[in-house]
This record gives sequence, structure tokens and C-alpha cells, in this order.
Amino acid sequence: MAGAIKINPFSKVNNDTGFSTKAPVNGVRFLNQDGTFNVQKTGLSFFQRFSLFHAMLQLPLWQFLGLLLAVFLGVNLLYTFVYCWIGAQQFTGIIGKNSWQVFKEIYFFSCETFTTVGYGRVNPVGDGANLLASIEAMTGFLSFALATGLIFGRFARPRAHLLFSNHAVIAPYRSGNGLMFRFACYKQHHILTDVSIRVNLAMLVQKDGKMMYEYFQLPLERSKVDNLPMNWTVVHPIDEESPLLGLSRQDLQDADVEIYVMVRGFNDVYANTTVQRTSYTFNEIHFNRAFTPMFEDTPAGTVLELDKISKSKPLS
Repeated sequence: MAGAIKINPFSKVNNDTGFSTKAPVNGVRFLNQDGTFNVQKTGLSFFQRFSLFHAMLQLPLWQFLGLLLAVFLGVNLLYTFVYCWIGAQQFTGIIGKNSWQVFKEIYFFSCETFTTVGYGRVNPVGDGANLLASIEAMTGFLSFALATGLIFGRFARPRAHLLFSNHAVIAPYRSGNGLMFRFACYKQHHILTDVSIRVNLAMLVQKDGKMMYEYFQLPLERSKVDNLPMNWTVVHPIDEESPLLGLSRQDLQDADVEIYVMVRGFNDVYANTTVQRTSYTFNEIHFNRAFTPMFEDTPAGTVLELDKISKSKPLS
């Protein structure tokens, strides 16, 4: 069990990770692979905890576009129902002969008013329809201003655009073993400069008869590079200073080991410093495997094969 695991006394403990040593999360990730923290907050009302702006920025693109479309259709349907409740007689230019045709014409009039297009065949003539149309026009202005701000926020938000290997490996390194994973910038013209990385290890240990998490900063072969045009294979030597020294695959599972990774670099495209995080749990750390090369030299230059970033082979 975790209490029987001997931690290397020379390992450097890191108490500044921001995670609690007593968090009861055995078997659950602290940090998701996409870099988001696996923390749910309660104790306050939903509206105090929820931020619509940040939620819209974090949505996947297809959900973001789908939500914008759903809001546009839904708002215009709502206005159409109100227009129909006021009465079609408050409009001029309607040529529909039945209720469905009239509904469609009023719906498209609502869309034209909401977007301030105003083609002109169907026009409000009653006071109620004119008042509602003016309110809808104002709603359209405000809605498009909000949508523009959200779209700009999504496209202008600085990102690192890093692709990490799906797993880490423990393989021979120099005179011993090393923990390795790799990552690369996957956008064609996004090159990070002044790139630094920090890797921390969380594991369950027994102290004073209680199980708690201990955090260790893992020394790396290299923790900083000037530029990242290629992939970077990060190596933690498992030597006399490593908390992983002497631990087997079963030990990693018993200790609920998780590796936290944080990469920081300056993105020339955004002219800003970007940060990206990920993590590897004990079942994503493979023993006796080595990463295969993911680039080749050609007459036209070096080709970086991003589809091979997680490719590894067993060691005999």
C-alpha cells in the first residue's frame, strides 16, 4: 500500500502547487489533460459562481457557433410570437393567405429588424408593432455588439497551441532511468520563444497514521529553451534526488501518482506570454518504452510529423 512506499529522503518537496495535502481525491485527477483544474465549487448561488463571458470563451468552437445560432433563432421566434399576439393587422405588405404563411412573413420581418437589414415589403403601421420593432432593433444592436466582443475575445485570446504526448514513458537514460514525455507547437507559424517548463509530482504517502498527498518538484535535464520550432522531449532523470527512485508500476498505482506539467513561453503572434498545462496519471506512465523519432530531414528542410508525437516502442 501507499504507506509502505519509501519516499526518497533527498527529494525536494514543493508546497507551492496550490493543491491541498488532504484533498480526498484518490483515483481522480487533480488536473485534466486539457489543462483545466478538476475542481467543483459550491457554497454560493449559481449566478455568483457562473461567468457567462468566461463560459462562452471556453466553449468548443462548434458549441459556441451553435449557441449563437440558437440564440438568434430563439430571440426572433419570441418576437414573432409577440408580433402575432399584437395582430397581423398592424403590418402592411403581408401577402400570406393562411396563418402559417403570415407567421413566416412576420418571422422574417423580425430577422430583418433584429439585424437592421430592413428589406421593406413588410412594415409595421400600428403603434404596438412599431414600439416592439424599435425595441427589437435596439436588442439587435446590443446582441451583435456582445457577439462581436465574444468572437474577438475567442480569436484574440493568447494561446500556446501545444500538443502533448498522450502518455509519458520510463526508459533507460544515461546510467539509470528517466521519466519522459514530449510536446510540440502544432501551429505552422506559431513559434514560442523563451520557453520554460515546471513538472511536479503528487503522490499519496502516510504521515502520522494518515494518508495525505505530498508534492515534489521534479528536477529536469533541461527546464528552459530559447525557441521551440521542433518537439521537446522533457526528461526527469530518476536518480538519487528523484521521488520516483525504486518505485514500480504497482507502487505508482498505490500512491495514486499524478504528474503536473506547466509550460510557459512568449508567443510572437499574440505578442504575449502564454501558459498551457496538462497532467499524466499513473496509468498514463508506461514502463520500458521509448519514443520513436517524429521528424526527418528532407531536401526541402526538416519535417515534423505531429501525428507521431505519442508513438513509442517497447524496449527489449
